[in-house]
Amino acid sequence: MIKKIYNFINKKTPVDFSNVTVGENTDIVRASINKLDKNSKIEIGKDSLIEGILSTYTAQAKIVIGNNVFIGSNTLLGCALNITVEDDVLISYDCMIQDNDNHNSTYAIRKNDTQDWKNGQQHNWELTPQKSIRINKGSWIGAKSIILKGITIGEGAIVGAGSVVTKDVAPYTVVAGNPARFIKNTN
Repeated sequence: MIKKIYNFINKKTPVDFSNVTVGENTDIVRASINKLDKNSKIEIGKDSLIEGILSTYTAQAKIVIGNNVFIGSNTLLGCALNITVEDDVLISYDCMIQDNDNHNSTYAIRKNDTQDWKNGQQHNWELTPQKSIRINKGSWIGAKSIILKGITIGEGAIVGAGSVVTKDVAPYTVVAGNPARFIKNTN
C-alpha cells in the first residue's frame, strides 16, 4: 500500500504506481518516481526515508531498496537494468547512481537521441551499455558522489563526498576521490 508520498517534483506527468511497493513506516518526501515503462518495478522496504529521484527506463528495470534506508534529495537512481540498495544504507544528497551509460559512446548511434526523446519515441536501450549496481548493507555514500554501472559497494563501506566510483569498493573500507581510491579500513 502506498502512503505518505508527498510533493512529487514531476507534477506534469501522472505517476504510474503499478509495480511500486512501499513498506510500512516509509516516507517518500520531496521525491520523484518516474517510470518510463509501466512493467518496471520499484520495491522500497520499511522504515525508510526517500527524498531522491527513482527513475526506471525499461520494462525489465528493477530498483530494490531495503529497510531503514535514507536517500537524500536530488539523488538520482537511474535504472535500465537493476539497482539494489540493501538495508541500513545512507545515500546523501545530490548523488548519481546509474546502471547504464544513458547514451551509446558511438556518435552514429547516439546522434538521434535528443530528437527521439523530443518526438515522444523511446530511447533504444538495447544499444546502451548496462550493468547492475549493488550497494550492500550498512554502506554510506557521501554527498555528490557518482556510482557508475556495474559497481558493487561492499558491506559497511564509506564513499567520501564528491567521489566517482569506477571500481568495486571492498567491505568496511573508505574510498574517496576521482576516481575513488582506497583511503583506510573502517574497523
